[in-house]
Amino acid sequence: MKRLLAISVVILTLGLGTAAAQQALQWGAAPLQSPQVNEDGTVTFRYSNPKAIKVQVTGDFLPTQKLEFEMNGQKMTYDAPGTADLKETKPGVWEYTTPFKVPSEMYNYTFVVDGTSQIDPLNMWVNRDVASLSSVLLVGGGVADDYFIHAVPHGTVSKVWYHSVAEGIDRRLTVYTPAGYETSPKVKYPVVYILHGIGGDEDAWVTQGRATQILDNLIASGKAKPMIAVFTNGNISQEAAPLENSMGYNVPTMSLPKTMEGSFESAFPEIVSFIDSRYRTVAKPASRAICGLSMGGFHSLYISANYPDMFSYVGLFSAAVGVSDASVSPIYQDRGAKLSKLFSRKPMYFIACGNTDFLFQANKDYMAELDKAGYPYEFMETDGGHIWRNWRKYLDAFLPKLFK
Repeated sequence: MKRLLAISVVILTLGLGTAAAQQALQWGAAPLQSPQVNEDGTVTFRYSNPKAIKVQVTGDFLPTQKLEFEMNGQKMTYDAPGTADLKETKPGVWEYTTPFKVPSEMYNYTFVVDGTSQIDPLNMWVNRDVASLSSVLLVGGGVADDYFIHAVPHGTVSKVWYHSVAEGIDRRLTVYTPAGYETSPKVKYPVVYILHGIGGDEDAWVTQGRATQILDNLIASGKAKPMIAVFTNGNISQEAAPLENSMGYNVPTMSLPKTMEGSFESAFPEIVSFIDSRYRTVAKPASRAICGLSMGGFHSLYISANYPDMFSYVGLFSAAVGVSDASVSPIYQDRGAKLSKLFSRKPMYFIACGNTDFLFQANKDYMAELDKAGYPYEFMETDGGHIWRNWRKYLDAFLPKLFK
């Protein structure tokens, strides 16, 4: 009887809670919406806090501001997200509407409330970049249409573990197989390896980069060939992304060991061998591509140069070229001779960088090196700096060029 009474109390409590929620929805004030894309293309952000004194929004949808940092003893500038003030339109409710139409794109933003950064509590869509969380704004009607989920056949995304002989640990990959892979057991597919930047992991391109949506939409439209995509973890000392490994609640950081000293590049063939043994791949150079952003572009450069018979397609997105020290590892030595062997196989070589990226000049210098040697490549220059907005565009442009 006591048990039945307790259960009845719980049910009654839940019922009252649900009723209260419904009452708030039906008879209370209309819930706030943030962000809100308006009919004229502007975007309104809202925040509710009666105790707040000053509220700002900062994000890459706003005009950028220049900030300085130091790298290798040199002062460099980069484009940082702009900031705008929200106004208290009624007690406790703060608003900001952009004075311009926001172009189609996927943006990250946060609020700064009395000096403290926080995500938008009215927006359930949140992304992690290294150890920072930000709210997401997705505006369609243009370039970002490939980032949306459309009514097209979808591929399968799997988290797959392999044993790294080089490191003596199990490590995780994210693998995308195109729509129809499971139902066409006799078909073999080409493979693109997509590498993240420093501080990222095997989840970065899937969340921040919208890579699986890009693949689905390009393949469905016939712009890209059906392919397998492998997203690696370039931090070879790690098993997997934060909270997906045996380290527990370790705080994500960009200061990880063994990221750009040759270990990842040296061990990369074991990933290729694993994928070729586990999946139905066309295990030939003409059916393999590699690309990456920033550190991943750096890795792609040296992996393709050191294994010239492994890849026929190479993509460097805002690549961190010019930061290697040849004395650190043989992987970074004799680059000229290695590139000669690679380009003798006539790869499709694609370079992309924003013209305000702090690595823009380093990429220009690298292209001058290729020009001097007479090596052909494609170059895509965009506005903007070292940001996901550019890297998504580069992937969207690179994938249709593959496996022709």
